[in-house]
Amino acid sequence: MKKVLMILLTLSLAMGTLMANGGSDSGATVEVRKPVKLTWSSVSVPNDAHTKAMQVFKLELERISGGEMEVEVYHSGQLFTQEGAQAAVQRGTLDMVYSDAAWVAQQLPYVSMLGAVYTFTGYDHMTNVMNGPIGQEIFDDVVESVGIRPLGAFYLGTRQLNLRDIGREVRTPQDMKGVKLRTPNSPAWIALGKALGGNPTPMSFTEVYMALKTGTADGQDNPLPTDKNAKFYEVTKYIILTDHVVGAIWPSINEEKWQSLTAQQQQWVMEALDEARKVCDETNLAAEAELVEFFRSEGLTVIENPDRDAFAEYARWSYENESPDVSESWDWDLYDRIQAAK
Repeated sequence: MKKVLMILLTLSLAMGTLMANGGSDSGATVEVRKPVKLTWSSVSVPNDAHTKAMQVFKLELERISGGEMEVEVYHSGQLFTQEGAQAAVQRGTLDMVYSDAAWVAQQLPYVSMLGAVYTFTGYDHMTNVMNGPIGQEIFDDVVESVGIRPLGAFYLGTRQLNLRDIGREVRTPQDMKGVKLRTPNSPAWIALGKALGGNPTPMSFTEVYMALKTGTADGQDNPLPTDKNAKFYEVTKYIILTDHVVGAIWPSINEEKWQSLTAQQQQWVMEALDEARKVCDETNLAAEAELVEFFRSEGLTVIENPDRDAFAEYARWSYENESPDVSESWDWDLYDRIQAAK
């Protein structure tokens, strides 16, 4: 009898083990799900603010999702060239990329106006528009036309005027009359020179320093870090903070990938991107502020408050009347709404 009881006890324990391990009658099967992975590629180098933002996005998304989502970050063109990454996100062989108005305009032409002179009058104007309802309308158009979804706009930097001693300070577009302003040799860039009130003088970037030194050109425009790195401050007298082109890039995701995420996962992505945007924007704004003081220390006159409204009004007139070939695809009603959002 004892032997029979021992056998029954052993069988009972064995059956319990089987049931605990997922026997068909237990109803206790536990499914272990793999984390959702996002792969993000960029050609930016490690010290760029928007590369650092990618790392912030990775850490924040993995933290708030409790490991339910993972991000693989590839910078410096490790996976794709700039052109290749844009195409890969459209195909769905890459999840995320930094895109911008210039890339998207190849398939949705009107967005080229977002990179024109005085579409935005400064950082606050750009980020309030592009990270608000108007930006969302534009991004929805991008989804329909391109198949990728921009998730916001990160700040890259702002182009400013930089002039040699022309015998006067420049505060209005009328002050730019006759100023030989270097531009790259393309219709959009020549239109930019006209929109600033200057006399566009096309030349390659490598010629600009000597042109400023000799007077072949009176001025050029670039973000402040470029002015420093190219040492234009050695042969110029003025930095005019016109804020005439505000550079932005759009962290974007393949639309099918986006739709495959749950509502909760989409919310996590947006929360993580907001933290990344803050890092990118604050880093670039701080760098520009420091450079203003650097140029002052080098003896340049920094004009902080030119009449930006006058420049913006002139720019619109110029694009419509002097460069219609460049502006013919623009949505002027949308342009007016953007201007009203200043």
